[in-house]
Amino acid sequence: MKNWLETVESFVYESRIKVPYTWSVGEVGSRFLIELRDHKKIYGTRCPKCNRVYLPPKKTCGQCFSNLHEWVEVGPQGTLITYTLVHYESSVMPMKPPFAYGIILLDKASTGLVHLLDEVKFEDIKTGMKVEAVFKDERTGDIMDIRYFRPIRQ
Repeated sequence: MKNWLETVESFVYESRIKVPYTWSVGEVGSRFLIELRDHKKIYGTRCPKCNRVYLPPKKTCGQCFSNLHEWVEVGPQGTLITYTLVHYESSVMPMKPPFAYGIILLDKASTGLVHLLDEVKFEDIKTGMKVEAVFKDERTGDIMDIRYFRPIRQ
C-alpha cells in the first residue's frame, strides 16, 4: 500500500485567531505595577549573591537561582542601550506608527526595560543617550503607566 501522505495535496489556510485572556502577574509583578501606579516609582529586585538588579523585577535570579526579596528603586533615569523604529501597523502595537522602541538600562538596574521613546526626532535617537521616564497623569496599574522615555535635556 502506498504511503497516504504521498497522495494528499498540501493546503495552507492563512488566518488570525484573537483569543481574549486575563493574565496574572503574580506577587512580584503586582508590586512593580502598583508602585508605578500609586507612586510613579520604578523598582527592581536585587540578588543577594550576585548583586544583579532585575528590571522588570523577578522572584528568582537567572544567574545563580537565588530567591530575590530586596526591592531597589532603579528609576526614572537611564541610558538607551539599543532601539528600533517602527513603520508598520499591527493590532498589537501600543500606538500608530511611526514610533520608536528602546531598551533602557535604568541607572541602578543590571537588565534593560523595553519601552517607547518619544519627544525626540528619529534622527536624534542615539545609543548611549540619557533618557527619563514620563508617567501618565491617570495611571491604571500596567506598564503603560510609563507613557514613554524621553531624552534628558542638559
